Formats: sequence, structure tokens, C-alpha cells
Amino acid sequence: MSASSPVRPVLPADIKARKGGIPIVCLTAYTTPVARIVDAHCDIALVGDSVGMVLHGLPSTLGVTLEMMILHGRAVVRGCRKAMPVIDMPFGSYEESPAQAYRNAARLMAETGAPAVKLEGGRHMAETIAFLTARGVPVMAHVGLTPQAVNTLGGYKVVGRDAEAAGVIADAEAVEAAGAFSVVLEKVPEGLAARISQQLAIPTIGIGAGVRCDGQVLVVDDMLGLFTEFRPKFVKRYGELGRAADEAIAAYAAEVRARAFPAPEHGFADTAPAKGARG
Repeated sequence: MSASSPVRPVLPADIKARKGGIPIVCLTAYTTPVARIVDAHCDIALVGDSVGMVLHGLPSTLGVTLEMMILHGRAVVRGCRKAMPVIDMPFGSYEESPAQAYRNAARLMAETGAPAVKLEGGRHMAETIAFLTARGVPVMAHVGLTPQAVNTLGGYKVVGRDAEAAGVIADAEAVEAAGAFSVVLEKVPEGLAARISQQLAIPTIGIGAGVRCDGQVLVVDDMLGLFTEFRPKFVKRYGELGRAADEAIAAYAAEVRARAFPAPEHGFADTAPAKGARG
């Protein structure tokens, strides 16, 4: 493709067709500048409800609102030319009924321009997923650890060991049958995730689910090391931006207190230089 050729955006059908091919690359994004960086390298920019914890300091995702997702969804859509923005449906916006889910999913898509939404849940959400996809709403599903159900699950634990495995498999099969174009597997044992990935005809996107999924997703702030204390086992840090930011801000603060910044080259003279003068 030449430099002047238009960029073709990734769509849900493209992701579905990637099953068994080159692994799908997904990162979260919540702002336009980060979305632009993600767009250059990834297939999907997920506007995750993790924004509540990452940018708003909430203790969990449960306090995230539809308005917050629309605000950040708009910002990410502005930053994406190629990667597909997918927006999480927040807690309480889809569980009541398929009609409620459609109303809020349609609002998310209409007000942001995103081509797809993501929602959590397996068998109990299959009817809702089918209702949405039949009405033109592409759905990325999410099974295994579902953070919006953290209080029911009893914490952010691995889901699918021993007797739980059959339930995770049934959840994955149910969302596929309902029409989801892909499914996130979160904190699922590697062997189980591999088995599900082999059985399903739609791509699996893992987070803490091993390398044999059809793709991977991480929270961008986690993999960049913006949090100095939060270190989930399944996150590899590809940078230490938190440490670099701390050092830079400390240096700035020291220079301000020492009156070393701003230096003369950062200011403006009281009189303008003569016309035609050098410098």
C-alpha cells in the first residue's frame, strides 16, 4: 500500500476472519494521544471499563457510567484510523434485559462512532448477545474472570480450574452460538484456554490465559509500567514510564524551587528584536 492510499479500518468481520491466523493484537486506550499510538501497531483499541480504575481512581469497574464510556470512546475513535475501537458496556447498562442492552449499545455506537461493543458474561448473556447481533450490534464477548462480577466471584481469581472448567467451556460455546465475533478469556488456565481456542470457530483473545489464544489484550498503562506498585502476574512490562515520569517531575520540581527553571532561553524579552536583526 502506498503512502497516499487510504487506510482501511479493521471491522468485526475482519477480526472474526483472523481465527487461527496471525495473532490479534489488542490494547486498551482511553485518550486520543494513546489511541494514535495504539492505532499504529494494534488491530483493536479496547475502550475498557478499566478506565474507571486506571484514570479515575475507582476501586473497581462497578462505578463506571455509560457517560464515561461515551466520553472516552469518542476520544479513542478520534485517534484511530486503522485499529478497531471496541467499547465496554459498563456494569448495569445491559444486564436487566436484551432491550436495555440494545438501547445502551446503540447509544454507545451512535454517539462514539465505534463499530462494536464488549460485554461480560457467558450462558446467562447469550440471549442478550443474540438480540444485539440480530439488530446490527457486533459483540465481543468476555468469559472466565469477569471483573464486573468480582463481588460474586469473590475476587480477581483464576476461573476454570478443576470442576469450573466445564462451565467456562459452556460459556464460551454459548457466546459463540449467540453470534459474538470474538471472545476474551480472562485469567483462565492455559490448557483450558488452548482447548477453548481449538474448539471455537471465533477468535479467542487472552488476558492471563496463555499464548495459545488467537490474540492477546493488556491494559496499556500496565504494560507501559505507569503503575509502580500494581503488578499482575500476567502482565509483562514493556516500559517503565511510571518511574521515568517520577524522575522527570522530581527534576522539574527541584529546578522550579531552585529558580533554575525557566532559564532565559525559555522566556521572552521585554522589547522585540529590531526588524531584520539576527536572533
